[in-house]
Amino acid sequence: MAGRRGSPTLRRRQLGITLRHLRERRGITIEQVAERLECSASKISRIETGVTGVNPRDVRDLAAIYALDADNIDLLVEMAREAKQRGWWQLYGDVLITGYVGMEAAADAILAYESLVVPGLLQTVDYARALIRAARPGIEPGELERRVRIRINRQSLISQDDPLDLKVVLDEAVLRRPVGGPDVMRRQVDHLIAMAERPMITIQVLPFAAGAHAGLDGSFAILLFSETSGQDLVFASHAAGGLFLEKHEELDTYGSIFGQLRESALAPDESVGLLKSLAKEPEWKLKSRG
Repeated sequence: MAGRRGSPTLRRRQLGITLRHLRERRGITIEQVAERLECSASKISRIETGVTGVNPRDVRDLAAIYALDADNIDLLVEMAREAKQRGWWQLYGDVLITGYVGMEAAADAILAYESLVVPGLLQTVDYARALIRAARPGIEPGELERRVRIRINRQSLISQDDPLDLKVVLDEAVLRRPVGGPDVMRRQVDHLIAMAERPMITIQVLPFAAGAHAGLDGSFAILLFSETSGQDLVFASHAAGGLFLEKHEELDTYGSIFGQLRESALAPDESVGLLKSLAKEPEWKLKSRG
């Protein structure tokens, strides 16, 4: 499960949550901790939210403030060391600015709704290349290929021995837009059909006939983690990247939305039937540019 994936991003977040709970249990404010450590309050906040890592020495200093015993101090220090390890995605830091990939790598399950494009975990190479090129006009060939490589590398999560559980609802608009042209899109649809046959992947199509629905505010992904409680996240996409949401009411809201979307969507077998009909008799027509 999440522990076997060993994501340093998740370890950093777990450590931050633990340190925050310890501080709150002692009734100490962030400002008081910052004053004791002679650092900024924002540094303590970034540590507790997992935005930034913390070195073992700082962990020991924090543990002293929270009056922890030696065994618990050693446990926190080990967590800090694990959080310092590098994930494969960090090699691409110059082209990958979101923390989503790190959290995705640690998740046990992802519930995703996509309104415009095929999710990255299910994209073919040609579809990904066409999508990135369209979204970034003038992109250099080298950067394009690096971004494609990142996207394809992420797909190991659904092909490894311990694949994550992926449930996806696709708006019908995703299938009607021929990204990369009819041939690329046909191969992408064939790929979706093949992926839907895997036991840990469920694909449902939300048809136009459903009318107005709960997902009209946009695409999102709910990331579920089994290693510890209170770690689940929602990633709501937007043009600049996305926003992580983790409050209980936010998780409940998006969980309810996803449930409603699944009820409005075609059943999995009906969705595969629609995909097969599209692959057999595609309706994509590109307007000529005159």
